[in-house]
Amino acid sequence: MRRSEPTFFIAPDKTRYMTSKSDAAGSPDVLVLRKGTHGTPIEQYADALSERLPDLTVELARTPAQEREAIADASFATGMTLDEDLLAVAENLEVFACAYAGTGHLPLDALADRSVAVTNASGVHGPNIGEHVLGTILYFTRRFHVAERRQRSRQWRHYQAHELKGSTVTIVGLGAIGQAVSARLEPFGIETIGVRYSPEKGGPTDEVVGFEADAFHGALARADYLVLACPLTETTRGLVDQAAFETLDPDAVIVNVARGPVVDTEALLKAIRSSWIRGAALDVTDPEPLPEDHPLWTFDNVQITPHNAGHTPYYYDRLADIVAENATRFTADGPDATLENQVLPRDE
Repeated sequence: MRRSEPTFFIAPDKTRYMTSKSDAAGSPDVLVLRKGTHGTPIEQYADALSERLPDLTVELARTPAQEREAIADASFATGMTLDEDLLAVAENLEVFACAYAGTGHLPLDALADRSVAVTNASGVHGPNIGEHVLGTILYFTRRFHVAERRQRSRQWRHYQAHELKGSTVTIVGLGAIGQAVSARLEPFGIETIGVRYSPEKGGPTDEVVGFEADAFHGALARADYLVLACPLTETTRGLVDQAAFETLDPDAVIVNVARGPVVDTEALLKAIRSSWIRGAALDVTDPEPLPEDHPLWTFDNVQITPHNAGHTPYYYDRLADIVAENATRFTADGPDATLENQVLPRDE
């Protein structure tokens, strides 16, 4: 039986879109896996890479079968996720460029065992999530949720608001997102406290402390706004628990753009019901997605966005800047390349 020839659609910018098996066409320099994010077509990411890598071949696999076929020979792949089944057939994989900032969903142990270098998308989200956090803080400062409620009922009644100037904002996590939040808050005349694993490294905030209980609770006690912008780790899972809510001032607001499990949901519900805090802005929840019958939907002083802070029309462009640079370095230096945002192998 005669074997059919591989077929490709060649986009104007030279992205190679697979439409059938590709082994005869040769291994691509960069393989893009099919899953997109934020409702934006993954083709935009592949095209952005092609624009930045005119001398390399960028191939987009659009089906599970195409992914399995293409990754068998690929040495450099990028995408939102890579499960263990797909990794098992990736015999020549040397670099996986994760298109998310977080990598906890990846089979990191298996990747480490295979000596696959892993990079992430750290830095891509700084501007958009920084703006999201600033918007939610101003939302609660000027009490726009009260204005919305009175507008719906057509009530022309004044209400008391707050002023951001002179407030204290505690930012947990001083990576790209925490730094972006701090920079956007600076013009408002506030005090900032940063919380990070290595406080001796300092940061852009007025003060930096670690996660030790006394230091962390001291930062909570002074916070008018608590911004969570940290990764989910053993240290941060359940970090904001009942003890933390008891320490926070009753006029404090929590803004979570980290991961849902950083906050103990039952403790959060108790804090809201008992007026231990003024409100919460949740872009992430635990569980997620938040079930329709979950009580968090019912509070006027809880703002919920569906893990939407990360959306920006420039996501793929910013990501492609990082990944294209790494692909260029890898092409030139192979396994010895120094890669931007490398998370595996870990430094000893």
